Amino acid sequence: MEVDIKLMLYFGSAIAFSLLLSVCILLIATSKAYPIVLRSKKEKYFFDPISGDLLEFPSLNEPYNIHLSIIIPAYNEEERLPPMLDECITFLEDRSKGSDFKFEIIVVSDGSKDGTVKVAQEYSKKLGPEKFRVLDLETNRGKGGAVRLGMQSARGSLLLFADADGATKFSDLTKVESGLTNLINCNYINDPSNAAQSLAISIGSRAHLEEEAVATRMRGIKDTQCGFKLLTREAARICFDSMHVERWAFDVELLYIAQTLKIPISEVAVTWTEIEGSKVTPIWSWIQMGFDLGLIWVRYTIGAWKIKPIKMD
Repeated sequence: MEVDIKLMLYFGSAIAFSLLLSVCILLIATSKAYPIVLRSKKEKYFFDPISGDLLEFPSLNEPYNIHLSIIIPAYNEEERLPPMLDECITFLEDRSKGSDFKFEIIVVSDGSKDGTVKVAQEYSKKLGPEKFRVLDLETNRGKGGAVRLGMQSARGSLLLFADADGATKFSDLTKVESGLTNLINCNYINDPSNAAQSLAISIGSRAHLEEEAVATRMRGIKDTQCGFKLLTREAARICFDSMHVERWAFDVELLYIAQTLKIPISEVAVTWTEIEGSKVTPIWSWIQMGFDLGLIWVRYTIGAWKIKPIKMD
């Protein structure tokens, strides 16, 4: 009987190892080491509601020409988007008065089926295309894919992505800005050139809310999922250039890439409120999140995914 148990354990271990090895080989064979980002011709342009023309988005590889870009991914957000935009615009316009501070807002409609694009275009018409642009994706990419394409279309020295539901109080931008300033030792409003070339990320955190927050943790970071993250232009270019995940777990991969490349990260407590109308389906979304997190770890561990090294001048 003892011999039979040992044989069962032996063969069981052998089968488990073989399955694990097969999965690793399959992942290596089917994975691209570096992400391939597809973007249709239409998605490279935005509509100027004033002139009626289609204008080409700039590239993240080009130099900055404004202080701050705000990227707002939106999927079927025609109802929740206006309050968030009103708060955001009021804050930014107040800051712009009597100063040379320049900003832009880019709403990325992630294949929305409702009136999200129409709502966003109305704001573009009011503010003008220098301050407000709409990136209308033809197909749904997922939040990570929408954020990436928005970032790669931005002009700012710093780039912030913020959730369309307005769960984070927008005036808390000053808090994450302070966190970034402490990392790069310069104020981006006074010295946007130095800020753009620096490497740093400042992220909002709900971890201090404990009961309210549902946070995914990783080494040195208490809350990876808060949708309020500020990056220098160079940090955004480097991190999104290597990011593979396009759905909910993209934040984790983004921060993993930053940590691997030793890009400094500051985590700052922000005011956060649960907003009705979430697109997250609790059980399914967390199962998908767990699955994605596992695949991220496995793919990087076995070398199926790679991170592009930082090019030194």
